[in-house]
Amino acid sequence: MAMKRKIKYRKREKMNIIRNIYNYRELLKTSVKKDIGGKYKHSFLGVLWSFINPLLQIAVYAIIFPLIMKNSAAYKDYTVFMVCGLIPWSYFSTTLNRSSFTMIENGNIIKKVYFPREILTLSVVTSETINFLISCLIIIAFIFIKGFGLSIYILFFPVVLLIQYILQLGISLIFSSVTVYFRDLQHFIGVFLQLFFYATPIVYSAETIPVEFKWILKYNPLTYIIDGYRDIFYYQQMPNMKMLGIILLISIIITILGYVIFLKLQKKFAEEL
Repeated sequence: MAMKRKIKYRKREKMNIIRNIYNYRELLKTSVKKDIGGKYKHSFLGVLWSFINPLLQIAVYAIIFPLIMKNSAAYKDYTVFMVCGLIPWSYFSTTLNRSSFTMIENGNIIKKVYFPREILTLSVVTSETINFLISCLIIIAFIFIKGFGLSIYILFFPVVLLIQYILQLGISLIFSSVTVYFRDLQHFIGVFLQLFFYATPIVYSAETIPVEFKWILKYNPLTYIIDGYRDIFYYQQMPNMKMLGIILLISIIITILGYVIFLKLQKKFAEEL
């Protein structure tokens, strides 16, 4: 009987995620606002860093990679091609890096006040999404400067963004909870992201990869998300909705799995922190 009650309690707890977020929506809003406002609080340039950081990265890659890539002339415009991949990648890597620290950074609050702990992870992912939307102005600026313009396929942008958001939320739930118990994971995440950068077609096209290595891109969900943004902005064509649908399903599964792991591990957060 005790086991049955425990199972029922866990099921009820899992179903309460939407209710918890709704009940603590003001806390989520405050957390997101604080996160966005506090990111560059003591910085002279403030929110301009949302543009400066990506632009500096773009400048470096736009100069270096065309020099070392033999087939860079094959791109219609390499800078625009690279920007369409680099901005979404920065969104992905920054979200994962920050979410892995969020429980540790908020340890004092977690030990003193009760609230759904997933709010912290959700606020990081949401605030970085807002920063990403601001950074997307860089993509739009480049495609207009280079004479591309916007097409009707911009309507698919929210679809690709939603898929990336769900994927990152699931991974962030796992990272933010596991890191509380294994602090070294923070360092491994940095190494993982460096390797994952080159395993994702950000500064190169998937077509340029030798056949024996294409399996790496095939099983990389971010490949299809980056391609989705490129289809919208660079190629100006319909994204591969079939593959994006598969990635959406995978992202939902990862998020459900991430939340289950989070629920199990969050019980001893206060003790570990």
